[in-house]
Amino acid sequence: MPDMATVVGGLADAFTLTNFFYIVLGVTLGQVIAAIPGLGTVMALAIVIPFTLALDTLTAVAFLISISKGGTVGGAVSAILLNTPGSAEAAATTFDGHPMAKKGQAGKAMKYSLYYSIFGDVSSDIVLILVAAPLATVALKMGPIEICALMVLAFTVISGLVGASMIKGFIAVGFGLLMGSVGLDPGYGTPRFTFGSFELYDGIPLGPLALGMLAVSVIIREISKMTRGHAGDSTLIVLPAENQRVTMKELLANRYVAFRAFVIGTVIGAIPGLGSSTAGMLSYSVTKQTAKDPEKFGTGDPRGIAASETANSAVVGANLIPLLTLGIPGNIGAALLVGAFVIHGVQPGPLLFEQQGRLVYGLFGAMLLANLANLMVGQFCMRLWAKVISAPATVVYPSALIVCSTGMYLITGSSAGVLFMVASAAVGFAMISFGYPFVAFIVAFILTPQLESAIVQAVRIADGDWWIILRHPIAIALLVLSAVLVVYLTPTKKKGEVAPA
Repeated sequence: MPDMATVVGGLADAFTLTNFFYIVLGVTLGQVIAAIPGLGTVMALAIVIPFTLALDTLTAVAFLISISKGGTVGGAVSAILLNTPGSAEAAATTFDGHPMAKKGQAGKAMKYSLYYSIFGDVSSDIVLILVAAPLATVALKMGPIEICALMVLAFTVISGLVGASMIKGFIAVGFGLLMGSVGLDPGYGTPRFTFGSFELYDGIPLGPLALGMLAVSVIIREISKMTRGHAGDSTLIVLPAENQRVTMKELLANRYVAFRAFVIGTVIGAIPGLGSSTAGMLSYSVTKQTAKDPEKFGTGDPRGIAASETANSAVVGANLIPLLTLGIPGNIGAALLVGAFVIHGVQPGPLLFEQQGRLVYGLFGAMLLANLANLMVGQFCMRLWAKVISAPATVVYPSALIVCSTGMYLITGSSAGVLFMVASAAVGFAMISFGYPFVAFIVAFILTPQLESAIVQAVRIADGDWWIILRHPIAIALLVLSAVLVVYLTPTKKKGEVAPA
């Protein structure tokens, strides 16, 4: 457990003018990009990560987390006004948000989404701050054999819960492990899969891969939809000019719904493989099923907005729990944060609290500050975002492609970065088209170095005696749980059920 000087020093590091500027900038970018249908928070993170190289570690990570927090607010804008969620996590918000807008209460619906989103976000951040250090202390007692078993469990969970086929999930994980092994072997230092290219000795760079797979491939897919005439035809509802305030009494009327949604979102966020969209949908479904008047849902009931927005925002803080304590990202957003940490020479995991405790608590302070900035920006800029989302897609997507290409060239200083990005975009487009979850691929790619190091250490400890695992009950329990999940989740796919994306 860190001492009080570390905690106070870290919190003080967060409250600087530079950090506050980037936090406000990140929240603003997250809100406006997530408000535009087809873009979303993940794309914003993928585009911005290369530009954080010039920032110090705390400022860079605070900037990226602020984008993620802003995205949970911005996605509700188009969900309410266009009946088209700007990001996947706001899908359940459309069920009651858009009907409220059609009743002339668009401003009221957007205020509900903002306030409940902030509540869920702040609450999950508090949970993260309270449980992260104790969990990291427990994780420190795990050796390389336990870490290998934990990685197997993480890959099993992600493969089983992301996408519609566990087999495709395992294939995506395997492909991610293969791509992550490009470069020098950690045990012997010999090059692997480099094909004589010195650019690959350090492995495939994360920046171009993430940008190409998570941003460019999605942009190309959306452009292809436009060319086939599948672009959305939703009509934008104009925000009314009259007073659309939400009173404290109206907010507190749904306090039990919001609290339950916060619990659901926090639990979902702490489980690797699940995400904000799952939390929002599950919370909305539970709220509707337990209501005395479920017929009112879908007609513009504020409880639907409270259930969706509180839950999907609670995931933002909770998905950092496995990242900071175990080094395992909970979703794509957290996986990109791993990339930001690694770029700045910091390895997420239980040792982070011991070696970089001040940085961790600086991050916690920045997260709380980002919540305040999120509320301020959302309060004053919602009407502006309503105008932004009316921009034609024929302008938005080509502009995003230009920004991606130019930024990658400037950051890498050569055309090699752009070529990596284009190749990754082609792979990402193929994976999307054939139903292979690139979430599993990205997580496996990022965790490969950590897994390889643990395997090398475990092999040296075993020294040929593989029965040594019998002396590690935690590892056995994790492997047994992995096998149980494979048996349990595989029949689910065969019955035609679709897992949450």
